[in-house]
Amino acid sequence: MTEYQDFVGLIEKSIKDNWNRDAFTDYQGSTLQYHDVARKIEKLHILFENAGIKPGDNIALCGRNSSAWASAFLAVLTYGAVAVPILHEFKAPQVHDIVNHSDARLLFVGDQVWPTINADEMPKLEGIINIPDYSLLVSRSESLTEARETLNKMFGEKYPKYFRAEHVKYKAADDPNRLAILNYTSGTTSNSKGVLIPYRALWSNMDFAEKALGHIIKPGSKIISILPMAHMYGMSFEFFYEVLSGTHIYFLTRLPSPKIIFQAFAEVKPDLIISVPLIIEKIIRKAVLPQLQTPSMKLLLRLPVISDKIRQRIREKLYNAFGGNFYEIIIGGAAFNSEIEQLLHKIGFNYTVGYGATECAPIISYADWKELPLGSCGRIVPHMEIKIDSPDSENVVGEIMVRGANVMLGYYKNQEATEAVIDSEGWFHTGDLGVLDADGFLYIRGRSKNMLLGSSGQNIYPEEIEDKLNTLPYISESIVIQKGDKLYGLVYPDFEEAQKDGLDDEMLAAQMEQNRKELNSIVNNYEQLSGIKIYQEEFEKTPKRSIKRFLYADAEI
Repeated sequence: MTEYQDFVGLIEKSIKDNWNRDAFTDYQGSTLQYHDVARKIEKLHILFENAGIKPGDNIALCGRNSSAWASAFLAVLTYGAVAVPILHEFKAPQVHDIVNHSDARLLFVGDQVWPTINADEMPKLEGIINIPDYSLLVSRSESLTEARETLNKMFGEKYPKYFRAEHVKYKAADDPNRLAILNYTSGTTSNSKGVLIPYRALWSNMDFAEKALGHIIKPGSKIISILPMAHMYGMSFEFFYEVLSGTHIYFLTRLPSPKIIFQAFAEVKPDLIISVPLIIEKIIRKAVLPQLQTPSMKLLLRLPVISDKIRQRIREKLYNAFGGNFYEIIIGGAAFNSEIEQLLHKIGFNYTVGYGATECAPIISYADWKELPLGSCGRIVPHMEIKIDSPDSENVVGEIMVRGANVMLGYYKNQEATEAVIDSEGWFHTGDLGVLDADGFLYIRGRSKNMLLGSSGQNIYPEEIEDKLNTLPYISESIVIQKGDKLYGLVYPDFEEAQKDGLDDEMLAAQMEQNRKELNSIVNNYEQLSGIKIYQEEFEKTPKRSIKRFLYADAEI
């Protein structure tokens, strides 16, 4: 039986052990040391307590990654409340929906999000707090207003001499099944699924990280937080593990463009890089592939002796582009481009591919870069079991099923959805397809889920975009596909209706462009379409009349 450790106790211990180390830096901005973070946490605890917030209450946070966001998030967990992280790129209606559905009592909001949302649409909230300085933007509670106004006075009275490490004492997460995080996989009410992540799943992910990455990440190590912390991938492996290890985290508080990322890598020189495929693919396509595609280079690569030297030079160039100090790049979140992976494998680059799901907080499989076979995403991690729903798991593709400490408690207020993915024996049905080789390495062969991944790690659900697209004029049915980091709509128009209204081909094409602009005005930035392609015939369907998506995934645009 697994002996779970108190996750909140590990946060407390790390803060005390690393009291005078650098903790969080807003890239090209200010730095907080661990004692500064502890002070912010303590002030927020005093605020919560005097505002009548109780352990177990839900508190939402919506804003870009920053040291103030991170400190507030830690304050929520160490108080014993439940954190509800919300992606800052969601449109206002989606933020309202999640806040309402989650029953959050408070909302921490970033300065970019605040002007876009409407407090009246979130009537159950008792207050909205500004993330950068923790000032009150909205208060519907006298106790909250008074607590904020007298916060510094109350802090001074509680710690009249000085706030020291021995004052840090957090509410233990002594029940492994206690709810820690309510993380939403989707941003619309109709399909929204709030994943109930318990403390055992957080601890189990950290225990894996310590075993796998403990030789890399130590007190004083550096890492750059690129992925949104509102998603469990970035949350667990660019934030939680680093906090527990006394690491110095640099937050890219602006949009992580390739230029900013390159600059940050060069300056910070991180010890480990966590990424999604599109970021790596962008950098390689821009910095490496053009040099390999000249006729002379292709000829040189065929020569055994010279090609080894060239490959070494390519590897060094790429290694230096990422700061020149990292042990490995861990790539996860979506399928990795096979052409890029083969190139990295051929030059002996220190990358690895992991696999996970929000419902597993998130890790399922991983292997160190030195032992990862080409095309695999590693072995099942500690405290977890895996099986393939197949008569021959080595050769016949089947659904990937897992169970163990990482698996969620279920979906919030959605028993039907919970029972659809967690069976009576506790197996979580991932919806992904794969095989396991004789050595236990997992190979993903397809995704029965249709989720796409944005360039910064955002989950994109094409059905939700299609749903909106199909309501626009003269659209009969549609499919949303991804090409690189861009989305395109494939559309079969209602030709009969268009003809009836006197639209010729040119006018219909113009209407589709108008539809694209209309759609882009109502979806998130990372869900916007770069173009629409008109199909002359209906899309091919299954007997159940579902579109056979795989036939159109590589459609020419």
